[in-house]
Amino acid sequence: MHEAAQRSQITYYRRRAAEYDVTAYGDLAAADARIAALVDELRPAGDVLEIAPGTGIWTEKLARLARTVTAVDAAPEMIEIARQRVHGQAVEFVVADVFEWVPPRRFDTVFFSAWLSHVPDASFATFWSLLRDWLRAEGRVVFVDELPAEAGKEAFLPGSSELVQRQLADGSRYRIVKVFRSPVDLERALDRLGWRASVRPTGTDWLVGEAWPA
Repeated sequence: MHEAAQRSQITYYRRRAAEYDVTAYGDLAAADARIAALVDELRPAGDVLEIAPGTGIWTEKLARLARTVTAVDAAPEMIEIARQRVHGQAVEFVVADVFEWVPPRRFDTVFFSAWLSHVPDASFATFWSLLRDWLRAEGRVVFVDELPAEAGKEAFLPGSSELVQRQLADGSRYRIVKVFRSPVDLERALDRLGWRASVRPTGTDWLVGEAWPA
């Protein structure tokens, strides 16, 4: 990854944790209902690995359907909020950089929301190679992210299609990776890497994808 941007990205999310839900979702009650319906539709099953769970709004829904959930995030402040949100459910939290983490076992489902767009093109193949290693036979990857129509809200750095600058409520600014990929582009990219994928829009702002090793 862009190493400096990756470090900045982790710092950004650590410091954004307290304001994340409001700034990411706005109407939290409406977002919560939408997320619950989408997770029910996708039906994650078995032992689930969630990458970048953030404050746990998706984790809570995953845990209702999964046998177990392992949630890996590089921001301990995010995990602390998520841990309180899913109190009493079968969730194990791990503080780690997903590119450096070595899982203790394989999983039936790997899930991530708003994470794939933080993976630059240079690391895209490596990331999906890791996912292949982490899945059990007949396992699948499920993901949700933003559609390219949402790119207009980002402040891209001059000359870059992958780096944006974001600002927190305290005025501090950070550079992070943000790559918008269309459903068609994702299906083609995954096909080239040996995955069968189905990616579609959901609403006007998100896309949802499912992928299986071919």
